[in-house]
Amino acid sequence: MPEPYLNSIALVGTIPCPAYPGKIIIVGRPSRGLAEVMPYLASLPNMIGYNPDSRALTLRRQPGFITLLDQTIYITRVDDADQGVHFLEALTAAINATWQHRSELTPASTRTRAPGPLDVWNLLPHTNCRECGEPTCMAFAFGLLQQTHKVGECPSLRDDPAFGDHRAALEAMV
Repeated sequence: MPEPYLNSIALVGTIPCPAYPGKIIIVGRPSRGLAEVMPYLASLPNMIGYNPDSRALTLRRQPGFITLLDQTIYITRVDDADQGVHFLEALTAAINATWQHRSELTPASTRTRAPGPLDVWNLLPHTNCRECGEPTCMAFAFGLLQQTHKVGECPSLRDDPAFGDHRAALEAMV
């Protein structure tokens, strides 16, 4: 069996999560710098932002985000430190699995960014029909990005074949 990339990620602290009272942000320190594995992690489907120059990568997790820097990891929307330790162990395993399969991946080499509200809004029908539960399509776009809504909650995207391409693009984007 090949040598793992990481031995562990140590929990070094917690921070109150400002956007979600009662939740915390876990701060972890990997046993080895992450710069070498980041391009492979950036090729994964849950990647939402990567900057190879600053060695920063953000991944989507349900709920919240994981941000990796070369020597520090942040995981948002965690219930408590025990859950955070479990997440750090799972992340160690995921990083090691990605490293083990790196020959099957195309490493990312350029900066990528997460889609913004206007990127999402441009693919919506702009009817402001309110049938999704939001007062405007822009509010629905924010909900899609924050994962409080699903694409199929928009009746036009769900039911109108003319929006099939838009729906597919949104499903891939968010």
